Amino acid sequence: MQTRHRLPFCASLFMLVALLSFTLAACSSANPTPSGSSTPTPTSGHLTDVSIAFGYIPDIQFSPFYVAQSKGYYKAAGLNVTFHHGFVNDLIGSLVLGHDTFVFATGDEELVARSKNLPVVNVATIYQRYPVSLIVPANSSIRTLADIKGHTIGEPGQFGATYVGLLALLNSAHLSFSDVHVSSIGFTQVNALLAHRFDAVVGYSNNEPLQLQKQGLAVRTFNVSDYQPLVSNGLITTEDTLHNSPQVVKAFVKATLQGLRDVIAAPAAAISISQNYIPGLNVANATTVLQATIPIWQGSGQNAPGFNDSATWQSMTQFLVAMKIIPPVADVSQAYTNAELP
Repeated sequence: MQTRHRLPFCASLFMLVALLSFTLAACSSANPTPSGSSTPTPTSGHLTDVSIAFGYIPDIQFSPFYVAQSKGYYKAAGLNVTFHHGFVNDLIGSLVLGHDTFVFATGDEELVARSKNLPVVNVATIYQRYPVSLIVPANSSIRTLADIKGHTIGEPGQFGATYVGLLALLNSAHLSFSDVHVSSIGFTQVNALLAHRFDAVVGYSNNEPLQLQKQGLAVRTFNVSDYQPLVSNGLITTEDTLHNSPQVVKAFVKATLQGLRDVIAAPAAAISISQNYIPGLNVANATTVLQATIPIWQGSGQNAPGFNDSATWQSMTQFLVAMKIIPPVADVSQAYTNAELP
């Protein structure tokens, strides 16, 4: 996950990290969508060129896409799909400029973009829970969220999902930044907690806790999804693409969700396929991460894969407005749709 906001945060969201590169996933044989054209165009082989940007390096979290590609689901749906991996300073802005057909981004990122009049829409939410946690040693005196008051917290920086998640946790405990001691430490949370430099760190529930436990530190986590509903990573496209190429959008969503269901049903097979897309994949680590990620994809299990829950969108919007991350939203239902789900 990878793929998330004000005072300096508003600028920081659209500058998540320094622009490094767009790189193609290994073994992706598709051709990119022409730059500057957000609407997919047919190829001579009667397939439609589309691309998706992940904003992160090839990783096991993207295995549903790799499986859909490897098993030919995209091709069977009439699509010629390119994966764009790499850190991007403005993922949704790049989408609107026509560099990709889809991006993999969070609901809060999308609402910030829409508040800046970028016409984008979520057509399928892949992560049914927001995968960010406050992490403390198991023997910590921090036993409830309110106990964090007065303690030191290390977090990557004032950007992205970890920052939004920390805001949500503090707000749920009726605390503010003045009640704790927060330091931006980049992505060094594991070493920082192992070295006892902080009382708590903020990370991804399917990443840092696993690494810490592997290195012998038992931990306790406070998951954002248990306190504040937030919309996590989903498939985001432009309103233009949705309105002008609805069958392309529907086909991409259906094939991707078919890949997702395959990963959930057969994780070991998904890891084997992903080795062709992730150079030097550590199978043991990938297995552990995937085992922790599948429940996040599934959520409560009450909703179909890809479902956009209106109550979660509404709650997230109210929170973002209260935090002055975005201005009031007249109709948040315009930001997402379930119409493209199979």
